[in-house]
Amino acid sequence: MTGLFGIPLGVPGAGRARYARAMAAFQAGKLSAAQLEAYRTAAAFDGQGPAAVLAERGLPVPAEAAPDPPALIRALVEEADLYLAGLPGPGVAEVRAGLARWRDGPVTPAPQAANAVLDAHLPAALAALAAAQPGLAAAIAAARPHLHWITYDGYDRAAIGEDFAAGHAYASIFGEEAAIPARDFDFGLFLIAPHVLYRDHAHAAPELYAPLTGPHGWRFGPGRPLVVKPAHRPVWNPAHRPHLTKVGPVPFLCLFGWTRDVAEVARVIPAADWPMLEALRLG
Repeated sequence: MTGLFGIPLGVPGAGRARYARAMAAFQAGKLSAAQLEAYRTAAAFDGQGPAAVLAERGLPVPAEAAPDPPALIRALVEEADLYLAGLPGPGVAEVRAGLARWRDGPVTPAPQAANAVLDAHLPAALAALAAAQPGLAAAIAAARPHLHWITYDGYDRAAIGEDFAAGHAYASIFGEEAAIPARDFDFGLFLIAPHVLYRDHAHAAPELYAPLTGPHGWRFGPGRPLVVKPAHRPVWNPAHRPHLTKVGPVPFLCLFGWTRDVAEVARVIPAADWPMLEALRLG
């Protein structure tokens, strides 16, 4: 089907995101005013494209090239940076400075590969995100097949816990071996399955979490209280600060940024209350 502007059918917020791209095409002289109005009408329906509305009105469906993976990744960067620009707090400016420094580099899409965590939990996370950020949700969905998603195996499984080891995935958009090359800077997407505990750990890299879903619990050192936070409340972890994340009933999806010392591996910090926190249910 043509006329989708690279945004898959059925993605929450897809209709509105497609209408935004139609507006850009109209401003570039590639759509008529009547075609743009058809896209506005079709924006209410994420599960169907504009073809039926255009046909009812006797209008042609615009010709469209196959989705360009580098363009989809760059569109995700634009949406992510726009989102970060609206967030308060420490670390946001540092991460956005990294994006500005490296964003014009070459884009190398990854070969498509299956990831069980992604397939199981990203749709629910995007559905939750789309209510507040439809453009970002649609951009993540469109770029998803062209990013290299990893279920990290660098932790000792006994130390980090089997649930986390098998229940997370991340994709670096910027980084040494990411879609867009960057030195000593890492930025991307991080997904954790519902109810999973990401045990206490620390690392040399200062880190920004920009959670796109919620609720989720945080603590900043063994023995300290768990603080429940909603979506869209950023968390800044200075270098070597211990931190733990407890996921709620909605899959945890966030933007993450490491601003330096990205090659230093994280270390797990043992705590006696992990079994209790793993059994805990938020919300």
